[in-house]
Order: sequence, then structure tokens, then C-alpha cells
Amino acid sequence: MDSRLLTPAAVALLLLLLSSPVESRAISLSAASDGQRYDAIFSFGDSFTDTGNNPMAFKWYSIPDPVMRPPYGITFFGGIPTGRNCDGRLVIDFIAQNLGLPLLPPYLSHNGSFRQGANFAVGGATALDSSFFHAVDLSGTTNPFPLNTSLGDFFGRSLFVVGEFGINDYQFSFGKRSMQEIRSFVPDIIRTISMSKLIGDGATTLVVPGMIPLGCSPPVLVIFADSDASEYDAKTGCLKEPNEIVMLHNSLLLEAVEELREKHPYVTIIHTDLFRHISEMVLNPGKFGFRKDSLSVCCGGPGRYHYNTGVICGDEGATICMDPSKSLFWDGVHLMEAAYCHEPVDLLGVAPKLSWICGQNWGRTRVVTWGRR
Repeated sequence: MDSRLLTPAAVALLLLLLSSPVESRAISLSAASDGQRYDAIFSFGDSFTDTGNNPMAFKWYSIPDPVMRPPYGITFFGGIPTGRNCDGRLVIDFIAQNLGLPLLPPYLSHNGSFRQGANFAVGGATALDSSFFHAVDLSGTTNPFPLNTSLGDFFGRSLFVVGEFGINDYQFSFGKRSMQEIRSFVPDIIRTISMSKLIGDGATTLVVPGMIPLGCSPPVLVIFADSDASEYDAKTGCLKEPNEIVMLHNSLLLEAVEELREKHPYVTIIHTDLFRHISEMVLNPGKFGFRKDSLSVCCGGPGRYHYNTGVICGDEGATICMDPSKSLFWDGVHLMEAAYCHEPVDLLGVAPKLSWICGQNWGRTRVVTWGRR
């Protein structure tokens, strides 16, 4: 895909352009977290939270999107690809289900109301040097936001998820730039993940996830396949230096969150330590029901970590694991539905519901056409 991709600032601006306040009646759903009610969820990010915008972006360039082929979607959507880079649901889906809201519609393919939220995440989105998003002619369009409410009031009753921006910046740079150069632009990436605009327009609850340990992801492990044994963590098998860059990223992100918390004490900003959580899954896979070989992808081609850039998930010759629920990584850096289900569930006080929501499975009717290993 073209590397000119959607930035946090671009999506935030688009959201605000679409949302001039109009008056009418708002629909309210009560779904609760410690007494908090959310009428809507708005998600920004990359493929970790994209629920279907990426295929539309590919369509602009007349390029087929690999995630629109089986076996994407096999675990939850009855074998039907939805545009998610996953075998099933993403963490944003679990959040929506736990709050009693519908799964977020991708903005680019949704013509209805945004009264219960929308997803602006686009797979492949970067934080730096990106001008990918197409201009949208808004003249004469119907306001998609709930009517009869001010924008500030509506934002105050909405949950905003500001995704893991930066993953693609680092992954695109590994193997092409020195580690020292990559470290140097970490602060620039953090500065682009701005939440101040949303807060200024009325947002009162934001979820800001940290980044997963990229040194454990199969694509990065394959890029540095010739590394010396000393460059790996002996306990996890993950690469040390890429993970150190991610730890720097997460540390600076947390500092930015703390500054905003001090500046806006009335705003709830929830920061999640995905690095620690995914690292624990890699170190103790059995604790989460995963197979011992936690660093190999479930769906891929022949090669180390079952990851092959020449035979990707969905290609002829690609195979999938026998039981997707026992794998951590899906097709590369992306996680399985089972892994998203295990991500920190105390974000919104929703842990009691996850046990049954994670267990809902809409069959694997199309899996029989795929090679198993």
C-alpha cells in the first residue's frame, strides 16, 4: 500500500469538519463503566483498530486488499472477511460489545448516522510524513452525528480510543534506518499523537494504548534473522533493541498523558501498558491458553516463524494453524482475536462481561478450504 497514510491530526480534523453542531434528538444507550454512560465510541489508529477502512483506501488505487480474502474473519464472522487484520474481533470490538454498543462502522464505507460512533482507523497509518487521506467534499452532505445536541455535549458522552500510532513508522524503518536514527524520531512521533484538540472540543474520556513489543513480532524477527544470539532476550526469544525503542516510545507517551492529566483534571485519560501484557503472553503462553511456540504466526507461508513476505496469509500456499484460539500472532505483527480478548480488561470496568463475550464464536464454516499445519 502507498506509504502516504492517515495521521492522527488528519482524522481528528476530518471528524471535526464533519461535525458542525445541529439540533434534534440524540439516542442514548447506557452501558456502563463505574457509572459512566457512553452514547458512542470513536476510534483512531491503524490496523490494530481498523474495522474496514483499509479496503476502501486500497480501492482508491484499484488494488485488491489481502485482508478481504479468506481466512480473515474465520473465528467470529463466519469466514467472511470484514477488513479487519485479524481472524476475528479486535480489541475495539470487545470494548464496544462490553459497553452495549454496536461494532464500530468504518467511516469510509458507512453512509449512516454516527450517533453511536465510528471508526476512523486505517490500516498502515503512520504518525510521520503522511498526507494520504483523500479530500472529502462535504458540501450538501447530511450531518452524520446525532441531532439535537451540541458537539461538546456529545463528545462528553463518547469514548475516544486513540490507537497505537507509531507501529508502522518503526516497522517501515527497521532494517532501512539505523537504530540510532529511529530512536531520534521517537519524540516526533509522540508529538503527533495529540489528544488536546479532542479534549478542547469536549472529549472527557480517552483510551490511549501503549505499543506492543515489536521485538517479539514475527516480521521484525525475520528482518533481523541474522542477529547474534546476544541480541535476543534469552527468556522470550524477542529482539532487545527494537523493544528498547518501543519502551522509549511508551515512556514518552506516558509522560505526555501525565501532562494532559495535570492540565485537564476533569478528563479521564486511560493509558494501557500493552508492552507488559503482550510480553507476559510471550513469556508464559500456557497461562493464556496459547501454544508454546508463541512467536510464530497462525496464518502464513513456509519459513522461520511461519512468516514469509512472498507467501502471505490468504495466498495460495499459505496455511493456518490448527486452532486459532491457541495462537498469539495472526498474519505478522497483528494479533489473534484470542490475544485481543486477553488484553487488559479492566480499562472500563468491563472484566465481568468478557468471559462470555470472548466465548461467543460464530463458527468456522469456511476453514475447511484452508491448509492446516
